[in-house]
Amino acid sequence: MGSWKLSQEHFGHPGVMENASFSLGRALWAFLLAILGSTTGQPLAGESVCTARPLARYSVAFIGKWSQTAFPKQYPLFRPPAQWSSLLGAAHSSDYSMWRKSEYVSNGMRDFAERGEAWALMKEIEAAGEKLQSVHAVFSAPAVLSGTGQTSTELEVHPRHSLVSFVVRIVPSPDWFVGIDSLDLCEGGRWKERVVLDLYPHDAGTDSGFTFSSPNFATIPQDTVTEITASSPSHPANSFYYPRLKSLPPIAKVTFVRLRQSPRAFAPPALDLASRGNEIVDSLSVPETPLDCEVSLWSSWGLCGGPCGKLGAKSRTRYVRVQPANNGTPCPELEEETECAPDNCV
Repeated sequence: MGSWKLSQEHFGHPGVMENASFSLGRALWAFLLAILGSTTGQPLAGESVCTARPLARYSVAFIGKWSQTAFPKQYPLFRPPAQWSSLLGAAHSSDYSMWRKSEYVSNGMRDFAERGEAWALMKEIEAAGEKLQSVHAVFSAPAVLSGTGQTSTELEVHPRHSLVSFVVRIVPSPDWFVGIDSLDLCEGGRWKERVVLDLYPHDAGTDSGFTFSSPNFATIPQDTVTEITASSPSHPANSFYYPRLKSLPPIAKVTFVRLRQSPRAFAPPALDLASRGNEIVDSLSVPETPLDCEVSLWSSWGLCGGPCGKLGAKSRTRYVRVQPANNGTPCPELEEETECAPDNCV
């Protein structure tokens, strides 16, 4: 907003100038209050306004479902084994976005998705809270050091900051993560009691690796966030490529449950992003994803050998690239032989 200036030549007399300054100052102050009161942390045009009670507190449970049974292809068993990074999230209004499908991620989100480094992303969240007043609280949960397990935390939401976003990095991976974008825990005039969501892998669009253990290879120019599916990217080397499936099973899920506690000062959990999570294996309804055998191309035919005046034989071989799992298509024969006329008979 531009600066406001008053001078005697505008009003002609010092008394008039003082009265005009006072009136204009009050009008300007009222205008600023109206602007700040109507826009800071409020939903954008066309979005519903939350009229629920002032504050609500929720427990958040993140459950990893990344098992070798559900995702057998290239499942990481060591260096490092399949696991989940710390969870980092925020309760915010509609004028803040941590990440969004089909949009470019921020530098902080890139660092988190590629290396699990949370510092830059936390600074971005803090800056949004200070500058736009669009973030009410930051919350986190410890890492889960296996593909299947659970971690939990608590968060507080406010009617003007009823949206929740978070991210968890898939480890190891190029720049893959799971999370939610702007989940509204308010529905009209009430807070939702319980929300359960299945989570699927996403690509941050900053690294071009196809497999869990791919070396760092920056995507230039940077791409937007995309959901990874059983058929996209449509490359046989992709660790999530399962052409027999219509859709991937959920790789994780999150549950929000409203806590019935009397209102009191809320102390956000400490951002302990390195400690071990409460690992509880989720063994209920684990899907078995069939993994078909994959073999290499045939080698060249070998030399034809045999006695003179008779038919000889030559052979070729191939090797197994992916072992079958969970009743997938078994491997075919790996060696083939055919008759031939000996080149060098004995």
